[in-house]
Amino acid sequence: MFDAASAQTPDPRNWRQVDPENTLYIDTVHGRIVVELYPEIAPRHVERIKALTRLGFYDGLTFHRVVDDFMAQTGDPLGTGEGASSLPDLREEFMFRRGPEMPFIQAAEQSRARLGFYKALPIESQPDAQMAVTNDGRVSANALHCQGVVSMARSDNPNSGNSQFFIMRQPNSALDKRYTIFGRVVWGQEAVMQIAVGNPPPNPDRMIAVRVAADLPESERAPIYVLRSDGPQFRDLIEETRRERRADFSVCDVQIPARVPRNPNRERSWWSIIPFIP
Repeated sequence: MFDAASAQTPDPRNWRQVDPENTLYIDTVHGRIVVELYPEIAPRHVERIKALTRLGFYDGLTFHRVVDDFMAQTGDPLGTGEGASSLPDLREEFMFRRGPEMPFIQAAEQSRARLGFYKALPIESQPDAQMAVTNDGRVSANALHCQGVVSMARSDNPNSGNSQFFIMRQPNSALDKRYTIFGRVVWGQEAVMQIAVGNPPPNPDRMIAVRVAADLPESERAPIYVLRSDGPQFRDLIEETRRERRADFSVCDVQIPARVPRNPNRERSWWSIIPFIP
């Protein structure tokens, strides 16, 4: 059986440290939500989120639309769903080109689609073999709206993403290839599930503070390790999940473990966690 707590310290063959420059801390009354950002998948959107974060734009904004079995939306300075930053809208990044430097670990196949993971992000991708026949040596891929995925909100215009974003509380494949995914919660999904529900909620929760981890002193952040999708233990995790779910197995069922030190100053004192499953 897969055991996330089997090692005293993270084995680099199976665990990777999340880059602080691409880690977003969202502090709420329910706890800290930690999001890994993917500039290699949605560079314009990651740049925008980090820029607004560093301006303090998101501090104090409400989760103005929270649907229980769907998602939690925020990032609107008006709190009505109609607001945005003063920056120009972004061109969509629904799809991306995946090269050999972005290893894809297949977990399922659906019709002709190959579903699996890049890092902690669930994706659909063309097979690696097709890289040999494409002009750029890459293949088409898109991220999937599984639980914990973070995606840019927009209007009917696909190129209208600006500042609002949402965090998935449950999977919803109807959003795939229609909204730009730029990150995934790697720690604190339980806090996402506690955000007050409503459209708008009667007493909406707020993002108390949002920060890029790299901007904080080391005393205010701890290293976060997630299970490597290209490591040997990850396939064990997939197979264990497949056995548990049987015919109902979906790539969204694979919950990727994360580890943080109980005390950052004690090298061998670790917590292990598998993201919250309601």
